[in-house]
Amino acid sequence: RNRNEYTLNPLTRIHWRASLVPAAAVIPAPIAYIKVVAVKKLVVDSVQKYFVDKPPVWGVDDGTSVKKIDHSISQYTGGIIQEDCKIPLHMGPSGLPELAHVVIGLEGCSHQDPDFIPMCVLSVMMGGGGSFSAGGPGKGMYTRLYTNVLNRYHWMFNATAYNQTYSDSGLFYIHASAPPNHVRDIIDVITKEMSAMAGEVGNTELRRAKTQLQSMILMNLEARPVVFEDIARQVLAVGHRKLPSTFIQEIENVTKADIERIATRLLKSQPSVA
Repeated sequence: RNRNEYTLNPLTRIHWRASLVPAAAVIPAPIAYIKVVAVKKLVVDSVQKYFVDKPPVWGVDDGTSVKKIDHSISQYTGGIIQEDCKIPLHMGPSGLPELAHVVIGLEGCSHQDPDFIPMCVLSVMMGGGGSFSAGGPGKGMYTRLYTNVLNRYHWMFNATAYNQTYSDSGLFYIHASAPPNHVRDIIDVITKEMSAMAGEVGNTELRRAKTQLQSMILMNLEARPVVFEDIARQVLAVGHRKLPSTFIQEIENVTKADIERIATRLLKSQPSVA
């Protein structure tokens, strides 16, 4: 199973817990068991009941402000969620470590926010990865999570920074894993690194992060399927496509002050923990 099932999905549920609609409220439970005719009638009746017969809130109350209505969209809440999983039984040594996973997230920004590019640079600067992974140059072995976490704590199996952006909000988080007896240590180490994001930024690490991000963009766009997807996603999101050269220049324009400013912005939000 992929990382999102155990880390990003629970984190998203608590990150915007007041804004997400439960699946049961969107898709009626019996819909998988009834025939097409019944489904059609159910859909038609629901549309008639909730969209045709029911007037909008601003039509009922003239005093309702648009700002109040729009405020219900993507409300960041933060919080904590804990989930236990059953360790599968093996007939013999499985060779797989028994790990506890901790994800700490902060409210990021949307892909239309002016801080979107600096946020991406900060994510690359934090970097990270697994303690035991293969690959050549360009992996980010000099990123903060590698030099300050993975190289210093032998019990840490993984520590990686991620930046998820959406149309109206975002999620900046660090996913770390270690043996269960080090859960408290994981939290201490990761919170320390997150707090240090608002500290002084070195010229070398900033230059390295910007170059790595530029390289990642250009390398990915060497494949035509990726170019096709990039065009489609940008047109759907904003109605037009920015050329790669635009992003390269925007990355180049990021300064140490930008990184320190957005780090402070992140740390002012309520943390989400999973």
